[in-house]
Amino acid sequence: MAKKQRYKFCFGPWNISEGADPYGPPTRPPQTFDWKLSKLKKLGFDAMMFHDDDAVPDIDGKSEKQIRNEAKELRRTLDGEGVAAEMVAPRLWFSPMTIDGGYTSNDAKCRRYAIERSLRCIDIAKILGTDLIVLWLAREGTYLRESKSGKRSIELIVEALDKMLAHDKRVRIAIEPKPNEPMDHAYIPTIGHALAVAQLASDPKRIGALIETAHCILAGLDPADEIEFAMSFNKLWSLHLNDQNGLKFDQDKPFGSTNLRSAFNQVRALERNRYGSGGEHVCFDVHPFRTTKIEHWLDHLVNSRRTFLRLVEKARSFDEATARKLSAERNYQALDQMAIEHLLGS
Repeated sequence: MAKKQRYKFCFGPWNISEGADPYGPPTRPPQTFDWKLSKLKKLGFDAMMFHDDDAVPDIDGKSEKQIRNEAKELRRTLDGEGVAAEMVAPRLWFSPMTIDGGYTSNDAKCRRYAIERSLRCIDIAKILGTDLIVLWLAREGTYLRESKSGKRSIELIVEALDKMLAHDKRVRIAIEPKPNEPMDHAYIPTIGHALAVAQLASDPKRIGALIETAHCILAGLDPADEIEFAMSFNKLWSLHLNDQNGLKFDQDKPFGSTNLRSAFNQVRALERNRYGSGGEHVCFDVHPFRTTKIEHWLDHLVNSRRTFLRLVEKARSFDEATARKLSAERNYQALDQMAIEHLLGS
């Protein structure tokens, strides 16, 4: 009998958000990074995700030496808490230099900025002890089709990837696709696009993918199928589990809170393909509801992890032999009800 997978869990400091949205101010006071870090282990998590400016605040105003020194100090703090850095991502969507995109900007100076910042991000990741860089290509798209060439934009993204790969021969890059928001349309909207672009790079073996549940749903795709597609190529290097109420804005709801059956099938896909056996983490990119009180501030993380582990139990106790038999008989009505009753319990 195959050994059962033990999962490692992760979240980022941005997942303890203060409740601001485009229509209103924060509803909770900000907390320090140290406070957030202190909660991580207590909640049963093993690692923290970082943007480059989570690791080194105000990064654009600091010298390379300052950046390295602050990253080293953070590494000492993480080691002291027994917390790993799961990944580091360059935050290329806040700067005035990336209004028109980072790697695909029509301004060559802005493209240089995006690449240089990405190289500093790689340096930070190396100091923090992770070889994984995540690229959420937030502004690599257009509001107007006439403003950019799609083919040229892909060439520019590949050029940026190649410069990152050349900067550190051990770095791995996981592309996190999303079809829209903040841009009208993104150039790499799905995992299929991400893995296709990887083949154009100088070292495709070092480019993989990060799947986020909500982003799959926003693309009109099934997250479980996207998980298994990426794992067919051995390219699922990280994972952001959450939930989404239809084709709206990116909601980052607690995992399983909208569609429990979809969440079950995502966990089932991870289980049968042994996600995590290569050291990968289960990350929850979830946010508390804006209405959440201070005393319930961390519940969305606790609940997402709890739901995941309960669904692991459900996946492991699902009668796969009967499911295969019903599939062979094409008795999908019975299989449908079997899945429903399994989730409902006795």
